Amino acid sequence: MELIRRRAYARAGLMGNPSDGYHGKTISVIVKNHWAQVTLYEWDRLEIVASQNDISVFRNIHDLATDVRLHGYYGGVRLIKAAIKGFCDYCAKTGRQLKQDNFSIRYESNIPRQVGLAGSSAIIVAAFRCLIDFYGVDIPQNLLPSLVLSIERDELGITAGLQDRVVQVFEGMVFMDFSCEAMCHIDGFECGKYEPFSLEFAPPLYIAYSSDAGEPTEVFHNNLRARFENGETVIVNAMQQFAQYAQDAKKAIYEKNYEKLAKLINANFDLRHSICHLPKEHVEMIETARAAGASAKFAGSGGAIVGTYPNEEIFQKLKNGLNEIGCIVVKPTL
Repeated sequence: MELIRRRAYARAGLMGNPSDGYHGKTISVIVKNHWAQVTLYEWDRLEIVASQNDISVFRNIHDLATDVRLHGYYGGVRLIKAAIKGFCDYCAKTGRQLKQDNFSIRYESNIPRQVGLAGSSAIIVAAFRCLIDFYGVDIPQNLLPSLVLSIERDELGITAGLQDRVVQVFEGMVFMDFSCEAMCHIDGFECGKYEPFSLEFAPPLYIAYSSDAGEPTEVFHNNLRARFENGETVIVNAMQQFAQYAQDAKKAIYEKNYEKLAKLINANFDLRHSICHLPKEHVEMIETARAAGASAKFAGSGGAIVGTYPNEEIFQKLKNGLNEIGCIVVKPTL
């Protein structure tokens, strides 16, 4: 029996987020320290095997409440179901014939939940990689992020932008242009213009997160979306500024001007802070990192931060400071 096992990784939004959902520009990096893995093999019927995140037996009522807070009411099985349905619908729509064989599929993930490291989209991307291999279907790389996003948005009601799925598909470090001029259509899906960096240009990065400070991405994005669609001037202007920060950061990275990049990272967060009410524990993470001499911004919707550091002495100082407030600090493997 052939096992198909594929992974997709956590990601950190380095610059420009959250403008990806608003025709902006962003830079993201993959974080291979944390991953979602999907395993698929031929079976006599189609079977989705529950993982440790889908348990229904608990030690007590408080254990159940904690599980729901971290994993929601449906765990990851809904993501696998949505991925399979979305894959099937796409193949039918584009005339791709699927063989009649069935399969068993399961997932596991060590991506911290609800801290803005894109754990949900990682499960779907990994599932798609398995399905593509099992059925021998070719899906254009530029299209796959848009297909994954459509599944999250249309099937699951998750409000998000393209950047998470783009960097999880391309991996490494990627500059993304979602401006109206850059967008194109493939098989009816809107796709941006994506430019992977050579990793020789990657700056010295750190990631820090605290599960206690986590917040589902929908909480942040739904409020911002409403304000943008209502034409609130400060939000519309901010999205344009986020995009410009990403464009400027691209130049700084190619020039290896990491001092300039650090200033842009800080400016990205400061702008976000000026337009949103942010939880004090999230802001404390930023302030602690900056006090140590590092740059810092949110890696996603909150609960995790990303930034640069000028030397190992500063890294140790920020690691010690963030550890003291209950954060885990890692150097991301790209």
